[in-house]
Amino acid sequence: MTEAILLVGGRGTRLRPLTVHTPKPMVPAAGVPFLTHQLARARAAGVEHIVLATSYLAEVFEPYFGDGSSLGLHLEYVTEEEPLGTGGAIRNVASRLRSGPDDPVLIFNGDILTGLDIPALVSTHETTGADVSLHLTRVEDPRAFGLVPTDSTGRVTAFLEKPQTAEEIVTDQINAGAYVFRRSVIDTIPEGRPVSVERETFPELLATGAHLQGMVDSTYWLDLGTPQAFVRGSADLVLGRAPSPAVPGRCGDRLILPTATVAPDAKLTGGTVVCEGARIGEGARISGSTILAGAVVEPGAVVTDSLVGVGARIGERTILTGAVIGDGATVGADNELRDGVRIWCDAHIPAGALRFSSDQ
Repeated sequence: MTEAILLVGGRGTRLRPLTVHTPKPMVPAAGVPFLTHQLARARAAGVEHIVLATSYLAEVFEPYFGDGSSLGLHLEYVTEEEPLGTGGAIRNVASRLRSGPDDPVLIFNGDILTGLDIPALVSTHETTGADVSLHLTRVEDPRAFGLVPTDSTGRVTAFLEKPQTAEEIVTDQINAGAYVFRRSVIDTIPEGRPVSVERETFPELLATGAHLQGMVDSTYWLDLGTPQAFVRGSADLVLGRAPSPAVPGRCGDRLILPTATVAPDAKLTGGTVVCEGARIGEGARISGSTILAGAVVEPGAVVTDSLVGVGARIGERTILTGAVIGDGATVGADNELRDGVRIWCDAHIPAGALRFSSDQ
């Protein structure tokens, strides 16, 4: 168990405006880029060599992580000139792998926060002799996901993309976005064109009689594809509900990073993170939220389950609930933003201008 591929090329369109200036895996969660948590968990599981498959804003990864030595890893970076999908991205980095044909290669999607037992997945792969092994998790409502039914031995029997009717929902097991590939299987993926492992590679392998094994691990799992999910994941890392050796401090109700300033009577709860250089004013109340670097929350503001972007400013007595404020934006005093409102980067909302909610 020495090497892995991390798929970090997505544009993160559902996360905008968080991803206007920052690729999704580099948006801070619990005070560090989310990718840091994935790298640290992989290293803790024994992985030593990781190839990052990059595309969108690819130039920001290497300056931050370098060769990976600070995390005890050897990192390499491969950039797609054109988006290649999950399968195409895996094939595109194959030349950087060092494994033999029958060795296991771990593959992780770059937007999943999980407590997956990585060694157990590799062990399942090796003991069953599978060509590909998939981490599966169970969800209450599987309609937004790809279903993966298995037989009594855990062998995958089908792939069912986003079923809608009761008859189509034959299992609550879904593809959880972590895999182990036999190294030689990666070389069978078509080269130089977009390929989806979920819609093309896996069904074709199944149709040709390959052994695809599922391992159900229903520990913590969260797809961080939306701003609300990302904020929740960050809070869960701080609270200790989601495991990571990369949280820069003790788990608890709040995490305040060095150089941040918090007024003595401000109240921070629910896994709130205050990043470097941010300032929290007198009497502010912040719960379950992320305040990114250099942001300012002025006195008396109330921020709940929200994310305030880099260098943004929240005016006095303003109320945010489930809101996302883009980098550099200003929300003046006495505004109220609720229920999924997103304010774009560098926007300016005058004092008292908004008291509404929106799902847009």
